[in-house]
Amino acid sequence: MPQGLAQHERRRQAALLQGLSVALVGGLFFSEFLTRTILGVAAFWPANALLAAGLVALTPKRRLALASVFVAFHVAADLLVGDSVPRALLYAAIDTLEALALWWVCVRLWGRAPRVRTMRALAVLPAVTTPIAAVSATICAAVLSLSFGEPLLKTWVDWFLRGALGLAVVLPAALVLIDSQHRRAYRVSLVEQGSLLFAVAAVTLLCAHPLSGAPPFLIFPIALVAAYRLGARGAAMACLIVALITLPIAMSGASPRFNAILGPTAQARTIQIFIAVLFYTCMAASLVLAQQDRLRRLLQRREQLTRVARARALAATEAKTEFLATMSHEIRTPLNSVLGFAQLLAKRDDLSPDARRQVNLIDSAGAALVTVLDDILDFSRVEAGQIELQPQPTSAAELVRETVAIMAPEVRAKGLELDLDVIDPDHRHHDLDADRVRQVLINLLNNAIRFTDQGRISVRLIIDPGAATDRLRFEIVDTGVGIALEKQALLFQRASADVALGRMPSGAGLGLAICRALVDAMGGKIGVDSVPGRGSCFWFELSARRVERAAAPAPTPAAEAAVGRVLVVDDHPINLEIAATLMSMAGYEVDQAESGGQAVDRARSTAYDLILMDMHMPEMDGLQATRAIRALPAPFGTAPIIAMSADALPAQVERCYAAGMVDHIPKPVQRETLYAKVERWRRKPTLR
Repeated sequence: MPQGLAQHERRRQAALLQGLSVALVGGLFFSEFLTRTILGVAAFWPANALLAAGLVALTPKRRLALASVFVAFHVAADLLVGDSVPRALLYAAIDTLEALALWWVCVRLWGRAPRVRTMRALAVLPAVTTPIAAVSATICAAVLSLSFGEPLLKTWVDWFLRGALGLAVVLPAALVLIDSQHRRAYRVSLVEQGSLLFAVAAVTLLCAHPLSGAPPFLIFPIALVAAYRLGARGAAMACLIVALITLPIAMSGASPRFNAILGPTAQARTIQIFIAVLFYTCMAASLVLAQQDRLRRLLQRREQLTRVARARALAATEAKTEFLATMSHEIRTPLNSVLGFAQLLAKRDDLSPDARRQVNLIDSAGAALVTVLDDILDFSRVEAGQIELQPQPTSAAELVRETVAIMAPEVRAKGLELDLDVIDPDHRHHDLDADRVRQVLINLLNNAIRFTDQGRISVRLIIDPGAATDRLRFEIVDTGVGIALEKQALLFQRASADVALGRMPSGAGLGLAICRALVDAMGGKIGVDSVPGRGSCFWFELSARRVERAAAPAPTPAAEAAVGRVLVVDDHPINLEIAATLMSMAGYEVDQAESGGQAVDRARSTAYDLILMDMHMPEMDGLQATRAIRALPAPFGTAPIIAMSADALPAQVERCYAAGMVDHIPKPVQRETLYAKVERWRRKPTLR
């Protein structure tokens, strides 16, 4: 124990010994001189309870000191009230043994001082102390009857009530008063404490005084107020005050309100019952209130911890998002140069077959890296709960056929056979998010291709019609390596599919985790059946509502020649060259700007058909340049502006739209995507 805590504990033990010694001596003389019955037995005896409380709360040396004080002053008080030496020694010995027995029982049951903090603890204490008081009364009554000729039954009743009341009321009260938790629970000013206890004393004296006609039940409200404001300590002190005032008056036979007509002894017993009822009523109320207060503080603490945890989680999420944004941007920017020049080289006619093959390998490797980046961003959206479904009338059969057609070249390039089986009895359309279903299918097909070296890959769609919705089951079956049963539980967790399949990862390991999140978002379920060495069947099921086929779009006119004037804005010379070259190859007249300020100056003097705008540029970034161009008068400020940036997170794309851009092309720029979006916005009317 640290030195400071040890010193504090020593001071606490010394103060506790002093307080218990004073209370014990005062209780001895109060009981002997003010509450004795005609048989010489005190009607109220707190001394044994105080000694027992000290024995369970003090250190060994201080226990011995308190016990010595108890025996010495017990004998002295008995002698002063006229008891003989044998009687005084007998009473002191029996009371000491009673306190020691109670101490032993407490150590065996609790291992320390009992803590009266709950209703259960309050109920257990009298259940323990009452049998001890009965045994002690039996021993004392037997000795007094045999040695001094006292009436056995009457002596036993007086001794039992004396001991039972003292232990049942004073012991829990003493334990409450020395419990530091009860002391800290109710921090009330000394003025309020003194006022409440004085009010308890005044009302008790009013009800017990022989000249007053006030009924005793008036004591209950003020005692309950003390318990409400001061807690269990207030209830204990209030009941002790009531006992100290009413018992001496009752023993004098002066209080008609407490059954005085039957004599002092009957009146004392009536008050004993009254005090016990008052004590347990007030103590129960205070403990219930304390329990509610503890629960309230616990809830407040948990709410505070929850707020802190939520703040930390939000900070961690923001940090992760910022990291993903930085990582994505820093990787996409050089990758744009790699893939851009690879695409430009692939268009040249003077490449040898070997050089063309190498360029295509560069393009394929770059495309794989773009897929990894997209998977990471997709998973970040999944974790942030940002998956948005856009269901529309979809033919599941056509969707599967289109997806298989997309993946067929990769399957055949690996020398595998590809089968498609569609069971669609009614040829209905369903309310599905086609893009998300296709994403799941492509991920599962990619895994099947990666982990199948020979054999075939089969794709099946089974539509089971239902009353209101149909069940759609998609299956991708391969003849690959298979998965051991104990490793199948690792699937659909991030970065675990490759581990489960026993392969070195060739991607981010997020594909199956994304699949599960998407299927869960669509209200379906996903799973796998696999046999090691024989292959796997990955499947997912969706329940989809049948809908009418969407109206066919109006036929579009034949594609016009790509004409128009385009402004390309980028501070990176390589990216600027790639974008300008790609647009020139498509037949556009291209102007270039190396900063946001240059872009605004050029847009102020030329009415462009379209502007391709980078985001990150010195002095004036793409967002500021877009706002400045939008502020120009028509026709200079009405050109469609498309972001062409390595910023690809949803929040970053939203900032582009908020600034006045009409679309977003993520870097590395794919030629087909670029041409499709440019052509789309070139055909639209200018803004305003």
